[in-house]
Amino acid sequence: MKKILVANRGEIALRVMKTAKKMGIKTVAVYSVADRNAPHVKFADEAVCIGEAPSNQSYLRGDKIIEVCKELNVDGIHPGYGFLSENSDFAELAEKNNITFIGPKSKAMKIMGSKLAAKDAVKEFDIPMVPGLDEAITDVAKAKEVAKQIGFPILIKASAGGGGKGMRVVENENEFESQMNRAISEATSAFGDGSVFIEKFVTSPRHIEIQVMADSHGNILYLFERECSIQRRHQKVVEEAPSSVLTPEIRKAMGEAAVKVAQSCDYLGAGTVEFLLDENKNFYFLEMNTRLQVEHPVTEMITGMDLVEMQIRVARGEALQVKQEDLQIKGHAMELRVYAEDPINDFLPSVGNLATYQIPVGDGIRVDNGFEQGMDVPIYYDPMLAKLITYGKTREEAIQRMIEAIEIYHVDGVSTTLPFGTFVMEHEAFRSGNFDTNFVKKYYDSEVLKAQAEKEAEVAALVALKQYLEDQKIIRLPN
Repeated sequence: MKKILVANRGEIALRVMKTAKKMGIKTVAVYSVADRNAPHVKFADEAVCIGEAPSNQSYLRGDKIIEVCKELNVDGIHPGYGFLSENSDFAELAEKNNITFIGPKSKAMKIMGSKLAAKDAVKEFDIPMVPGLDEAITDVAKAKEVAKQIGFPILIKASAGGGGKGMRVVENENEFESQMNRAISEATSAFGDGSVFIEKFVTSPRHIEIQVMADSHGNILYLFERECSIQRRHQKVVEEAPSSVLTPEIRKAMGEAAVKVAQSCDYLGAGTVEFLLDENKNFYFLEMNTRLQVEHPVTEMITGMDLVEMQIRVARGEALQVKQEDLQIKGHAMELRVYAEDPINDFLPSVGNLATYQIPVGDGIRVDNGFEQGMDVPIYYDPMLAKLITYGKTREEAIQRMIEAIEIYHVDGVSTTLPFGTFVMEHEAFRSGNFDTNFVKKYYDSEVLKAQAEKEAEVAALVALKQYLEDQKIIRLPN
């Protein structure tokens, strides 16, 4: 594999290209008109504009991407995450054109792309699942009967879903019909597929995921877990590895279950098996993401492995060079997704120009970044600017380093999730490890951040005034 096209943008495109360069592989960037001056475009060996700003005219145009691959004699496509990364038709298209798709085979993507097909595939492997209905349903009356049998609260989920779309928590029988209709409608408009299923709602779960890596020689590794319970709108904002609550026994059981999930669909490459962990530390299979995860850096920090390099080697047909017993957890890592969002205003996207954009550097600090000072944050894509990752020998050290790194991360022109990161790191529930996916609902109050921002502005104004008065004294001094 001498040349790879990265079918993505922003920080993940750069992250993949850096590993490819380290491996002596040439890279091709594709970009939309809105991204023509983006860092990933400048970094690549070759770059091709594939369309207008909206992603359905550029980054989602698999046909155009394949054309570019053929024109530039590309050997492999790395899809990153999002866009076409879990699109089995695109993987198939690459396969048909003799271009290696750096990811699983399209068959595995199809199975795991449907939550119901995934549940069906793992059934015979005796993997614990949340009690519920294992088939798609659109009949509201029948669904209500099933819900009563399972017992409220229940969760309605879109079979083809992701990112919290088509998902509804129903607390009691009275609100069931309206919530069911909403979930079907939302799933239809988001995914073109209105099928939903029902499962018991675990009230205080933790979201734990296991990183797996499989080669074409029958070897499957699990690279331990990531804790992803700090979420807003069912999407992760803070992740860490390892989890502060898993015992070695539970970690091993979850890791082995994740390997079985990979076996169930003849998996190849990097994948993530997601589990819910209840308050009694029972775990349940949730789904499998058939791609590299946003939060993969925390796993790299605690294992010393380069997951992108492993992906490329596996895609080239190489056998994994490391055995399960060789893998060990060393230290602790935190990740904050730095979104251009306003945490004071319900995390709404914040677009504008990055008048100041200075990222932190130092021991134990890593920033997977996709922006530069002076750039505009486009409205067309996910609002993530970068990922801030910190590493320490202990969890406490990783937390403290994150607080310090956030302090020296300067962004002007847009609001970001940096202040929210400080809020999380300083909160007693997070520091103690005693938290779940309801953290934001339970503890987060935007008024606290608002008051903090006002206080900081007041201090800055006083410092500026003092400096002005000092300057005036100097000006007035006689010659």
